[in-house]
Amino acid sequence: MAADSEIPPQSLLQAASQTDAAFQKIPIIDVSNATNPDPAIRHQLANQVRDACINVGFFYVKGHGIPEEDITNAVEAGKKFFELSADQKLEFDSRKSSNFKGYTALLSENNDPNGRGDLHEGFDFGPEGNDENSQGEKNAMSGANVWPTKYVPEFRDSVLSYYREAIRLGRSLFPLFALALDLPENYFEDKTKEAAAIMRVLHYPPQTGPHDDRVVGIGAHTDFECFTILWQQPNIQALQVLNADKEWINATPIEGTLVINLGDQFARWTNDIFKSTVHRAINRTGVERYSMPLFFGTDYNVKLEAIPSCVSPERPAKYEVVTAGEYVRARLQAAYGH
Repeated sequence: MAADSEIPPQSLLQAASQTDAAFQKIPIIDVSNATNPDPAIRHQLANQVRDACINVGFFYVKGHGIPEEDITNAVEAGKKFFELSADQKLEFDSRKSSNFKGYTALLSENNDPNGRGDLHEGFDFGPEGNDENSQGEKNAMSGANVWPTKYVPEFRDSVLSYYREAIRLGRSLFPLFALALDLPENYFEDKTKEAAAIMRVLHYPPQTGPHDDRVVGIGAHTDFECFTILWQQPNIQALQVLNADKEWINATPIEGTLVINLGDQFARWTNDIFKSTVHRAINRTGVERYSMPLFFGTDYNVKLEAIPSCVSPERPAKYEVVTAGEYVRARLQAAYGH
C-alpha cells in the first residue's frame, strides 16, 4: 500500500462533517483502472469514489468494460417482452413468486408512500441456479427465476449476458468502496460470496395529459442494497436526484457511461457517511423509455452494523443492527404490497 495515497485515520468523519454544500453536478469517474496492479492508482481512484459517495451518493462510470452488444441485446429482448399482451405478461406475475421474481405491471408498485403508484412495468430476476441457496425461500435475493421463453425465446440468454457483465463490474467496485472507507481491499469479499444481486428490465410509457407528482415513473425513494448499476436509455431525461437543498438535479444520460448510486445497506454500514440519496424517474418526454438497474447487495445473513471508523462519540451509531436479507425483504414487501 502506497503511504502517500492512504486515507488518513478519522478522515471519513472529518469529511462527513464538511459536506454542507448541496451538490449541483454528478461526477464522472473512469473505472478502467479498478483492477490496476499498481496500488497507488487504485487508491487514487478510490479517493474519487469516496468524494462522490460522501458528497453526492451518485456518480457516472465510464471505462466499465461492458460490451455494447450485451446492452443492446438485453434492451431489445425487454422491448419484445413488454410488447406482449397484458394477459401474456401476467402469466409471469411476480405476485405468484415468494421472492418477487417475474413481471410487475403498471402502477403495481408504489415506492413513494405519498404517491398513487409507479408508472412503469418491469421484469425482475436474479442469479441462475440460486434456487438451491442455503437460505431457501425466505431469501429475497435467491429463489428460482421465471422466464418468458415461450413468447421471447432469446429473453433469458440476452438479459443474463448483460447481468453477468454487470456483476463483474460490481465485484470490481467493492474493493474501491473498501479503500474509500479506509478498509482492506478484500473487506467485502466474504460478505458477497453469493451474487446477491437483483436486476430489473424496466419500461416507462410516456406520461401525457394532465398529471401531478403523485403518479410518476418511479416515486421518490432510496435503493435498498449497497449500490445500483443503472443503464438508462440515451437521449431521454427522466432520472432525477434530490440534493441537500431539496432541489431535483437531472441525472442526464451520458453516452458510454452507467450510473452508480449508493443504497441503504452502505448508508447503514457507514452510519450515513456514504449517502443513500433520494431519487425518482419521471418520463414526460412523450416517448417510451427503457432502463436496466442491477441492485448489488450483500449475502443474506450479513449484519449491517456500523463500521468502527464511521462511529465516534459525536457521531454514534444511528441504526439498529439487522441482516441485509431482512432489510431488503421488508423494503420489497413495502414497495410491492405483499
